[in-house]
Amino acid sequence: MLKKIKSPLLRYGLLAIISCFLVGLGFFLSVYFGAWGKLPSKETLSNLQYQRASEVYSSDSVLIGKYYLFDRQPIDYKEFPEHLIDALVAIEDERFYEHKGVDYRSLFRVAFKTILMQDKSSGGGSTITQQLAKNIHPRIQSGTIGLAADKVKEMIIASRLEGIYTKEEVLTHYLNTVSFGDNTFGIESASLRFFNKKTRALNIEEAAVLVGMLKATYGYNPRIFPETSRKRRNLVFGALFLNDYITETEKDSLIELPLTIHYKKYDHNEGIAAYFREQVRKQMLRWCEEKNEEGASYNLYTSGLKIYTTLDYKMQQSAEKAMVQHMKSLQNQFEKGYGKSAPWLRDKKLIKKTVQKTTVYQKLISGGLTKQEAWDSLAYKKPLLLSNWNGEKEVQASTIDSIQHYMKFLNTGSLSLDPVTGAVKTWIGGIQYRHFKFDHIAQSKRQVGSTFKPIVYTAALEKGIEPCTYFSAQEVSYKNLEGWSPGNSEKKDEIFLNYSMKEALSKSVNTVSVKVLEKTGIPTVIEQAKKMGIRSKLPELPSLALGTGELSILELAAAYTTYVNNASVASPYLIQSIASSENVVLQTFQPKISKEPAFSEETRQTMIQLMKATVDHGTASRIRTTYGLKNDIAGKTGTTQNNKDAWFVAVMPRLVSVTWVGLEHHEIGFSSTRIGQGANAALPIFALWLKELNKDASFQEITGARFKTPDPVILAALDCEPIKRDGFFKRLFKNKKKKKRKKFKTKA
Repeated sequence: MLKKIKSPLLRYGLLAIISCFLVGLGFFLSVYFGAWGKLPSKETLSNLQYQRASEVYSSDSVLIGKYYLFDRQPIDYKEFPEHLIDALVAIEDERFYEHKGVDYRSLFRVAFKTILMQDKSSGGGSTITQQLAKNIHPRIQSGTIGLAADKVKEMIIASRLEGIYTKEEVLTHYLNTVSFGDNTFGIESASLRFFNKKTRALNIEEAAVLVGMLKATYGYNPRIFPETSRKRRNLVFGALFLNDYITETEKDSLIELPLTIHYKKYDHNEGIAAYFREQVRKQMLRWCEEKNEEGASYNLYTSGLKIYTTLDYKMQQSAEKAMVQHMKSLQNQFEKGYGKSAPWLRDKKLIKKTVQKTTVYQKLISGGLTKQEAWDSLAYKKPLLLSNWNGEKEVQASTIDSIQHYMKFLNTGSLSLDPVTGAVKTWIGGIQYRHFKFDHIAQSKRQVGSTFKPIVYTAALEKGIEPCTYFSAQEVSYKNLEGWSPGNSEKKDEIFLNYSMKEALSKSVNTVSVKVLEKTGIPTVIEQAKKMGIRSKLPELPSLALGTGELSILELAAAYTTYVNNASVASPYLIQSIASSENVVLQTFQPKISKEPAFSEETRQTMIQLMKATVDHGTASRIRTTYGLKNDIAGKTGTTQNNKDAWFVAVMPRLVSVTWVGLEHHEIGFSSTRIGQGANAALPIFALWLKELNKDASFQEITGARFKTPDPVILAALDCEPIKRDGFFKRLFKNKKKKKRKKFKTKA
């Protein structure tokens, strides 16, 4: 047939066209039949599955975190505002509702401009459906031919998708899979990240910003390049106008709007309640493992689970604010207290020991370096970012300098519970999760100091010792304990004073606490502690009365719930329920309350009165005098030996709060009791927090709760002089300079 064509030019031209067609057809068929990689079948495409981030919610329904490999939260089409869809179609695929997956008109236009006119800005001609195909079947080829093969693949997949899904479903899948950079996938995650709101709440200018990013997620990122992003947003407004979605007047008004974002990154190291979220993560990993052993298939990072926790978002916000306010001030007091003689600057032995414990040092040693070589390597100075309460600063420093810098930081653990259920309301495991990963609530056990004394007094009351029993404050040297002689911070005339139990607890008199323990019996006190939820092994020594036992904050908080929960222990719990990605409840968690009361109702009422006295005119009286709080509060301060640990426990009718402050390096304590006592170092965190709660009427049920008036019998039993002074003749014959010597009775 070609021979009949007389014109050689026409003949060869036609031959070239046929050859190109055959080559193109062959190339298309090679792609279609899998020579360039297997294509997904219609069956596969009809059951699209993609990894979903699991979401963590507070008890007041605020999204506080996510666990994911890819930050994606798929949503339904009904969640998309109309102007979002209009903007997407207008700028990305204006004939979306007309084509069947491939817009050949647009494709030929792009090919003509790119090949014949060498216009590289003409775009790729891909439809939204083709872009969806690329999202669910990422490109794997390289080079020009490989790129062409991928393009053909996307056209084939797009046609198959349009045969399976409606236009609405295609848009839904696209907006749930498209990348917005920074490991953020899908419009919901992008909306939460850049505007801190759900997709359904996006206004038209916010929707235009996100849609505008799709052309180049980095180049049009509004956080990094706000001006470039604004110009791109305005192009989206122009496209909306050209496609008759908005009027020219509306377009001109929108273009004048400034670009504003509310960026919120759901970073594991940052954001609200980071320590709490980490503890939830650990519990959820165990939950997934248990369920999978039963035949389920849950993955915390990909299954899109919805985790509803007990945490109160507003309370946590206020608690973190109070913690930062106080710890910033306290850190300044702490450093000034030591001055130039600070152990992190002068104690060579401690510095060396601390460096040698670090992971970086251990790696150098395991890598074959000698101790000196490892030390020299870590002593090399380089530009480093060092953080403090005023922010970060780049300095020339060595790794050893950095270790010394962070050695000095005071840390904290602060937990509050609903004492009736054990539901955790706030959880602060440390001052900053990014730099201090160790959680002082979940992972730490420290000596609890005088916060253990209420347990001793509870055991004494249960044994029948009356609250108005008097004990001498005189210091005693115990002969059978190698002369151990616990003393008091206030020593003036103590040799002549006899304290009632009520007054002794409120003033935290050490000598009396030891004598109460002696009269009660160490085994009896330990048994009482077990009844109150203490599981840690306690020292069977007289020093137990002074809180030398090491407990976790969780244990201590649980023990104190008994005082406002009818003497029953409310175990702390974090998760209320777990639901699937479709919000089908998979499991709910009920409070764990001990069946047997830990002590009598009479003891419970008495202990509340004793601990109220501690707040009203005892060691915790700063609650009233400095902070002016008038709420019903009982409590106990605590300070351990050498001012290593500062504690404060607050008990309210609807709240139990435990706060610890100290250093991660237990070798370092506060320079003085004035700075390091519980009333100064730990109590203010609670006080500042409660002041904030008092301002919010929504917390009235907690802040306005009142203790019930004790039975008249209880009040009568407490009606006695707080302190009795020795009579004249006793004072006359007592030697102030000589300690009393006696044996400690190991059996009560």
